[in-house]
Amino acid sequence: MAEGYRIIGAEMSPYSVKIRSYFRYKAIPHQWLLRNTASQAEYDKYARMPIIPLVITPEGTGIQDSTPIIDAMEKLHPEPSIHPGDTVANFISALIEEFGDEWGNKWMFHYRWARDVDQRASAGRIARMRNPAASEEKHEAFAAQVRVRMVDRVWFVGSNAMTTPQIENGFVEMLGLLDSHLASRPYLFGGRPAFGDFGLWGQFYELWTDPTAGALIEGNTPHVLDWVHRMLWPRAEGAFESWTELAPTLMPILVRQVGRQFWPWTLANETALRQGQEEFSVTLGDKVWTQKPQKYHARSLGMLRAKYADVADKSALDMVLAAAGCLAGLRA
Repeated sequence: MAEGYRIIGAEMSPYSVKIRSYFRYKAIPHQWLLRNTASQAEYDKYARMPIIPLVITPEGTGIQDSTPIIDAMEKLHPEPSIHPGDTVANFISALIEEFGDEWGNKWMFHYRWARDVDQRASAGRIARMRNPAASEEKHEAFAAQVRVRMVDRVWFVGSNAMTTPQIENGFVEMLGLLDSHLASRPYLFGGRPAFGDFGLWGQFYELWTDPTAGALIEGNTPHVLDWVHRMLWPRAEGAFESWTELAPTLMPILVRQVGRQFWPWTLANETALRQGQEEFSVTLGDKVWTQKPQKYHARSLGMLRAKYADVADKSALDMVLAAAGCLAGLRA
């Protein structure tokens, strides 16, 4: 095995580019390999699950799942830290990372496959990345297969006729809130990228590369656009800010997006899985959201609860979480 890590991923995978951005920030020697016909044999050798990214260590071990990958690498490469020293900001960063992975993915997947122009663009890109040497005839046939398969899977993130307005209105609102927050700082938690940046940015990067969502970002939110570009090769430009400094513009995101939308959904999803429901409905704000349960999310919620349990003094944190509507269920 050559020195350094090997990352097998895809440019159109939010979790893959999330890991690539992290490795770049940490200056960890690595190779970025697209998962395609050329890398498939190596992927099959080390992957335990059919997901990307796959990180292959210099010792020849395969690691999967973006959040545990970062947690593991942070222990080996603690500097520069991605965890704010402020207790409240530190956990909120972990919460935003979870929010990005699980709720931000709804925006990304919906916009990528909801409209004809995005479907054609995305299916064609995926087909070309998976088999760059294919003839035009084979490329078009494979792109058509990808389009049918992926459009048929939008239900997985809860995208349907009922939830479409909630997803799209929520994304537009988030763009405005995020642009305001990033107007006075380069990253979510101050002068350097935090855990939360990597999780949320992966989704926003993918949204930016697609026609419809990309136009919304390019045309309306210059600070979000700068952040999307900055996170491709992130670097420390200053220190983390305290929660007091962050709260005026980050708290509205917690209340209106995480507390009113994501958190009720995540607890309802957990209940549906525990009760073996085929479908569940939950009121988010003043709208009813209906979808099939997402099995993996119960595991990531468990990891977030473990991080909450590790906080020694929760007094200030609990006040913030309660005000945001995110405290219930963390103690379970």
